[in-house]
Amino acid sequence: MKGAPGRIRIIGGTLRNSRLDVPDLPGLRPTPERVRETLFNWLAPTLAGSRALDLCAGTGALGIEALSRGAAEVQFVEPDALAAQALRANLARLKVPAQVAGMDAGRFLDGAPRPFGLVFLDPPFALELWEPLAARLERGGWLAPQARIYVESPRERVPALPANWLLHREGRAGEVRYALYRRSPGLPLS
Repeated sequence: MKGAPGRIRIIGGTLRNSRLDVPDLPGLRPTPERVRETLFNWLAPTLAGSRALDLCAGTGALGIEALSRGAAEVQFVEPDALAAQALRANLARLKVPAQVAGMDAGRFLDGAPRPFGLVFLDPPFALELWEPLAARLERGGWLAPQARIYVESPRERVPALPANWLLHREGRAGEVRYALYRRSPGLPLS
């Protein structure tokens, strides 16, 4: 690993105040504590026992926070070998059983779908992956009927998402827009 110049902490649940090593990698941008706190307050009524997918995991902070707060399972997907290695090391140190798929999100979504009730969609901003990944999640059988989808993007960038993803809540912090969507399977996709 190139080193761990930073650390972030889990802010709630059974792993509260646990630290995650953050490798020094270009484009790695952990979700800030304040944003995670707001998001998990929004998710509190639906999080216990949920199955979550951290599709562009990076540090895994969102998925680990979900596990700490009662999610039954989180599947992490991270293509960067060093980031995936750091994520596995953090999970092992915290004694959290979880799967880390070391591949890009598109390749992961080529696999056999398993519906998730919660998805974190926070790809590297420079790659502009929101729309194609959202379409694949929606059409590929990866979402439970009433799934919640968290989307993080640049402050002024509102991705074009499937029409049946209804905006539940949103906020802005610094240069980031963060939003939680609720899937409504009865609505048309476009």
